[in-house]
Amino acid sequence: MFRNQYDNDVTVWSPQGRIHQIEYAMEAVKQGSATVGLKSRSHAVLVALKRAQSELAAHQKKILHVDSHIGISIAGLTADARLLCNFMRQECLDSRFVFDRPLPVSRLVTLIGSKTQIPTQRYGRRPYGVGLLIAGYDDMGPHIFQTCPSANYFDCKAMSIGARSQSARTYLERHMDTFLDCELNDLVQHGLRGLRETLPAEQDLTTKATVQLSTPHPEVGSHSLPMRGWTECVHRDCWQGHGVHHLR
Repeated sequence: MFRNQYDNDVTVWSPQGRIHQIEYAMEAVKQGSATVGLKSRSHAVLVALKRAQSELAAHQKKILHVDSHIGISIAGLTADARLLCNFMRQECLDSRFVFDRPLPVSRLVTLIGSKTQIPTQRYGRRPYGVGLLIAGYDDMGPHIFQTCPSANYFDCKAMSIGARSQSARTYLERHMDTFLDCELNDLVQHGLRGLRETLPAEQDLTTKATVQLSTPHPEVGSHSLPMRGWTECVHRDCWQGHGVHHLR
């Protein structure tokens, strides 16, 4: 995408009715590492690729813990994601302190939408260059929400964002009817298979393609697990295996 006379600020509209600053932020999401979210009747699962800037650098976390019943995966600018994650954590803490109950997932997503709307309409600001997949569990059951830099948000059955995510969405659409009745391990396997579709044909989910998993659960809270390869998840009970830990 190239600079032009209508992309100096987020309040400037082009003659075609476009806001280029928001489009640039959406492009940052498309360039981020892929992440997949899907849900059944009882669980919501996030799966993400952790990308390293170089062989000398550690992998960046792509799944972040918000509360015992909510986790997020990110695609885009990690710095913006940390800021939004801290805001979400503060809202969840306020709900527990003031109302003595967990914050409903839909309410938290509404607050995020309101916060991300502000930089899209004020002079001197820029939109948040990050997209989120929010997985949570409340009285209404499991949820998967998608948020965009444009401040739009969507309640999804399954979704993928990030680089080459269209291939993962195609896989999710083909198998969407089976997700509701899936057990947790089957749901994780579908997530990993969808994530595999975002990789080049000659690349596979091996120890070099580090995968991170997370699931919020009403009884045990939010878990995160670094997966060391496709085979380990398929042939083991990955949520009972070594490496599962609480994030709180």
